[in-house]
Amino acid sequence: MVAETSDPTSTSKSNSGGWPSAVQHAFSRLAGWAADAMGSASAFVIATAACVLWAVSGPIFDYSDTWQLVINTLTTVLTFLAVFLIQHTQNKDGRALQLKLDELIRSTQAARNRLIDLEHCTDEELEELQDEFKKRRLQLPKTETDTENAR
Repeated sequence: MVAETSDPTSTSKSNSGGWPSAVQHAFSRLAGWAADAMGSASAFVIATAACVLWAVSGPIFDYSDTWQLVINTLTTVLTFLAVFLIQHTQNKDGRALQLKLDELIRSTQAARNRLIDLEHCTDEELEELQDEFKKRRLQLPKTETDTENAR
């Protein structure tokens, strides 16, 4: 949990959200656990074993439509649910990374505070900044390492 601070740029939220907040917290924990579980070697082994078991059972069920429907339905439902869990985890990780970068920019004396919160800029603003960085990069003196990397 993020501690409340008097910093006006703080993005921490109050914990008094009630029932929807509890559901969100529970979903967040479930999504984190599920993403870790689905990305494990054990999950891969289990999924592979299930597919092999399904394929081997084909002759037993005479390769019926129901036999085919079982694997199609299971994979469709699991994929559908995994999309939401993975997207939630990616959103949370991306938000945390952006906040860390914003804090580094804010706390670095030479950095431009204009770079804080770039993820909310328009495409045109991002292109402007990208062009600015490209011009700066081209103005830098070439080093021996740069010419070796260009090969």
